[in-house]
Amino acid sequence: MVNTNTLAQMAEQLDLGSYLYLGKGIAKGGGRNLKSLLANAFEAVLGAVFLDAGYDAAYHYYLNRYRSLPAPAQDENFKGRLQQVAQERFGSTPFYDSEGARVGNQREYTSVVFAGSEPLGTGHGATKQEAEQEAARAALQGLGDGLVAGAAPKAARTPRPRKRRALKPPATDMIKILPDPEPIPSPPRGEGQGEGRELPEPPARSRQFGEPLE
Repeated sequence: MVNTNTLAQMAEQLDLGSYLYLGKGIAKGGGRNLKSLLANAFEAVLGAVFLDAGYDAAYHYYLNRYRSLPAPAQDENFKGRLQQVAQERFGSTPFYDSEGARVGNQREYTSVVFAGSEPLGTGHGATKQEAEQEAARAALQGLGDGLVAGAAPKAARTPRPRKRRALKPPATDMIKILPDPEPIPSPPRGEGQGEGRELPEPPARSRQFGEPLE
C-alpha cells in the first residue's frame, strides 16, 4: 500500500503535479510527471491532513484514496531484490556506475550495475534512481530471477523413471533342506475286517470354523 508507484497514482488523481513549485530546468524536463516527486507531494498532503485533523482523519483519507484506485501498482524495488540475489549467489553487494547526459531538452541517466568486475545490467531513466532501478531489473532478468516480470521461468525438470530393484535369490547355504516326509502307514487291519470293508468317513466340517456339522 505504501510505495512510490501507488502514492504517485494517488497524486495523479488529485492533479498534484500542476501545483508543484519546480525550477525551470526540471519543469521543462517533465518533472511534474516524475513518480518520486508526485509520491512526495501526496505524502505532504497526507501530513497536512494529519496535522490539521488528526490520525483518524488521515487514516480514513488514505484508505478512501487507495480504494478509489482502479488497480493499485506493485512496488518495483528491483535494487533491493538484486542486492539479496547478489549476496546469495556472489557473496557481494552490487554497486552502480551512473552518469547523466543531455538528450535534446531533457537529461537522461545511464547506469551500469556490477557485482564484482563483471557488469550485470544496464538501465536508462530520466533520473539517476530510475536508471539504477532499470539496471537492477535487467540484471535480475539476466540472472533468471523468477520474481521479475518478463523473466523467463526455469524449465521444470522431467522426473526420471525409477528402476525396480531385482530381488536377489537367497543363498543356497541358507536354505534348510528338509527330509522327505515319511509315508503315513495305513491302519492295521483287525480280525474280522475284510479286504472289501471300507472305513467310516469322518464327519463333515465347516470350511470357515472347522467345527463338525450336524
